[in-house]
Parts: sequence; C-alpha cells; structure tokens
Amino acid sequence: MANTHSHHDHSHGHDHAHDHDHHHGPDKGVMRWIKTTNHKDLGTLYLWFSFIMFFIGGVMSLIIRAELFQPGLQFIDPEFYNQMITLHALVMIFGGVMPAFVGLANWMVPMMIGCSDLALPRVNNWGFWILPFAFTMLLSSLFLPGGGPAGGWTLYPPLVLQGGASFPLTIFAIHMLGISSITGAINIVVTIMNMRAPGMTLLKMPLFVWTWLITAYLLIAVMPVLAGAVTMLLTDKYFGTSFFNAAGGGDPVMFEHIFWFFGHPEVYIMILPAFGIVSTIIPTFARKQLFGYDSMVYAVASIAFLSFIVWAHHMFTVGIPLAGELFFMFSTMLIAVPTGVKVFNWLATMWRGSMTFETPMLFAIGFVFLFTIGGFSGIMLALAPVDFQYHNSYFVVAHFHYVLVPGAIFSIIGAIYYWIPKWTGVMYSETLGKWHFWLSAIFINITFFPQHFVGLAGMPRRIPDYAVQFTDFNELSTIGAFGYFVVQFIMIYNFLRCALFRKGMEPATGQVWEGAKGLEWTVASPAPYHTFEDPPHVGDEPAATH
Repeated sequence: MANTHSHHDHSHGHDHAHDHDHHHGPDKGVMRWIKTTNHKDLGTLYLWFSFIMFFIGGVMSLIIRAELFQPGLQFIDPEFYNQMITLHALVMIFGGVMPAFVGLANWMVPMMIGCSDLALPRVNNWGFWILPFAFTMLLSSLFLPGGGPAGGWTLYPPLVLQGGASFPLTIFAIHMLGISSITGAINIVVTIMNMRAPGMTLLKMPLFVWTWLITAYLLIAVMPVLAGAVTMLLTDKYFGTSFFNAAGGGDPVMFEHIFWFFGHPEVYIMILPAFGIVSTIIPTFARKQLFGYDSMVYAVASIAFLSFIVWAHHMFTVGIPLAGELFFMFSTMLIAVPTGVKVFNWLATMWRGSMTFETPMLFAIGFVFLFTIGGFSGIMLALAPVDFQYHNSYFVVAHFHYVLVPGAIFSIIGAIYYWIPKWTGVMYSETLGKWHFWLSAIFINITFFPQHFVGLAGMPRRIPDYAVQFTDFNELSTIGAFGYFVVQFIMIYNFLRCALFRKGMEPATGQVWEGAKGLEWTVASPAPYHTFEDPPHVGDEPAATH
C-alpha cells in the first residue's frame, strides 16, 4: 500500500466512500470538526485544545504562586495545594506542551514533506478525540471525595496509593493519554517514512520533520513503560499485588526506576520538536542556510539515544550503588555535548547573517539564551555529589521551568507566529507580537530566576509553607507569574484576530517570510484544505535551510 501513495491521495480516493466531502473542502458546521480526518483541521483542534489546557494549568500555577506569596498558610489547605502541584504538572505536560507539538506536526509535517495528509487519517481523528475525554476525567477527580491526585506528577508510591476516589480516574486518564500519544507517533513515523515527495531523501527533510520523527520513536518506546508503571500501581492498590510494597516483598524504588525510564525520555519528547522549530526559524530570519544540517540531525539522534541511559540521575539520593551514581552522572553530562553542538550551530547560523528581528525570531533567540541557562543548571544537577544539596529543592523547579517555559513554550509560540500567516492568510500585528515577547521574557525571568537562589539556600519543593528568610524571592516569583499570565492575553488577542476576524488585516503572501525555504511556502496563504494532491518533485539542491 505504501508505494502507491505517490500517485494516490486520500481526498480523492477511498475517503469518498465514507466522508462524502466531494472535492470542495470541509463539511459545514460542528460536524466538520468532530468527524474530520484532515490533518490541518486536526492540527487546529490540537492547538485549541492545548491552549485551553495551558489556560487551566496556568490558573493552577497562579493558585500555587498566590499561596507562596508569603510564608504561612494563606488561601488553601495543604492537601489542595498538593493537588494543584500534581494537576498543574499533568495538565501542562500531557495537555499543554505535547498536544501543542502534535498540533504543529499535524499541520506542518505533511506540508513540509509534500504529501496530501498523514498516512492514517482516521487514527489521527481518534487520537485527538481521546484527549478531551481523558482530561475531563482527570480534572473531574477534583470534585470527588478526597479531591484530585496529590502525589506529585511522578505518582510515587506509597504516597500516591493514599489517594481516594481520584486514583483510578488518574490512572485511566494516563492510559488514554498514552494511547493518544502512541497513535499520533505511529502516524507520524509511517507518514514520514512512506509519503515523502519524490526526491526528498531523509537528509533533505526539514529539521522540524527530523526532530518529530525522532520524537515519535521516543513516544512509541516509552509510553508503554509509563502504562506498565501505573498499571502496577493500580494492581498494588486494588488487586493485592506488592510490586512497590516492601511489606509484601516489593520495592518502592523500583517504581522510580520504571517511572524515570519513561520520565527522562519524556522530557526530551517535550524539547526535541522545539529544536526543530528553532532550526526552522533562525535560518529564515538570518537569511542563511542552517549551519551544520547533518550534525544537527546526528545531535538530535544522539540526544534521543542518550535519553534512555540517564534515568537514574533523578534518583541520586535514594541509595543507588556508587558505580551506578558514577555511570548516571557521566552519561548525563554527555548529553551536554550534542546539545552544545546544536546551540553553537544556531549561533553560527546567525553569525554574519542578514538578521531581522520579527516576532518568531525574537522567540527563537529568546529560546537559545534561556534554554541554555536551563541547560547549565541541568549540568549542575547532573553532578551526583552536588545533587545531594539540590535534590528536591526549588533549584530543580528553576531548572526544569527554564527548559520548559522559555524552551518548549517559547518555541511553540514562536512557531505559531511563524506559521499563522500561512494558516490564516493574514499577518498578525508585529507590534503586539514584540510587546508580547519582551514582556513574556522579562516576567519569565522574574518568575523563575529567583527560584535558583531559594533552592540553593535550601527551600524544598512541593510544600505550601516556607521559612521566613525566603519571603522576598518568593514574592518576586509570584509577581512574575501573575505578570506572565496576564501578558499572554496580548498573544490571544493577536492570534484570535488572525483566526477569526480577518477583515481589514494585511493579507499574507504565499512566501510570507523573505528568507523562508521549503515546500510549505510554495502553496497559497491560507493553505488550501487539500495540499499536494500531486506530490511536488524535490530537486537536487542541498539540504533545505528550513
């Protein structure tokens, strides 16, 4: 079947028997969105869903930060605080960052490789519609007796087993999210492997496609591991097994091993697509080819490989053997090498380029600077002896928020600014975009930079109260968080205007950006409902700069 795809595309072939959407584009009304198998529609749905989840997760983070504005217990009781900590993480990771990247992949991967749709359009629809139900279930647990899950996003036993009625809902929701991720990942792998335009070899693919191919393999590899871990928790609680119960011969540390074997590749699942986005944006606005394209591909692949052998760096303090500590310390530090290669390549791409600083470029440069700060604090945490001081302190929170917020989320926002003219056919307001970037960048640093200091001074994570000497930095952090949240409404206004109210706005050309290269810029803006029904032919020019 795979080899027939080059001269047979979904919209005109077999889908007609089912969809009846004769050659004219989408159905009308709400059913279009429920039944759609079109990659652009599903990409849009994923992005909207992710946006709603970011909003919910953001409100949870504000509850956390309001409680931490001053020492002592202010607004909420400690149990609810723990629920907010747990749900904020689960919602942001599985409901915010990952669906946003999947939405971008849905929209852009088929357009970048010159095919008409993803290989498995029905599976794509199913993979999306699982998500709203999973999160409805997860969030509804807040209203059950005993409240929502409160064991942290890591769900460590025995703490998580103390959860009330929310426990089975949480586990089932995680299973559903895992299924959605695996189906999406298989779809992307099959599409990239089988449906590239003639002439597009693997090393001519845009870097965003490469990073997503590698991310998809990571997802397929580790989501079942998470499913196994949470199922073992479930049987421990309800079926009398003792996987993690020492009294029955189990070991709670085994859970940490299984969880982090998923958890560490997971953090790369949330950053590799960002590397692809930044490697797309920087060459466009530097008006140069990406420096070291091949080395970028190898670097991403190396990071993905290394992500499987570093998991126990989350566990330096649990009593693993010295040889284990050394192995996990050195293997973790090794990840700095390919990551450094990427950062240098981005800098080399900008070096002596004819740079202009449109909003996507600002987010990409903000990404490079701030992500690197997060990388350096990561190298500090990798040092086993030093980690004994850092572990479970706010320093860890500072570290991973620097790689997730100005890392993953900045790249997502930059990508939307970069591609929204292509999606909607109109230009966003550049002035508002710049205001949004600068205020976001300022507030993000006000939020998370002080957390390094309180962490080094010994303030623990996940606790609603703290010693009085940490007050000033916590107040700063809270002001930053509220500021950052408010600023995002500039972006919302800017994007809504593009998506819904297009009258009187500047139309976008097909090319959109002067320096943009790649197949997605060869079609009209807004992109037609069905693109590349006859696949384009990719010539012998060197690897595309995208």
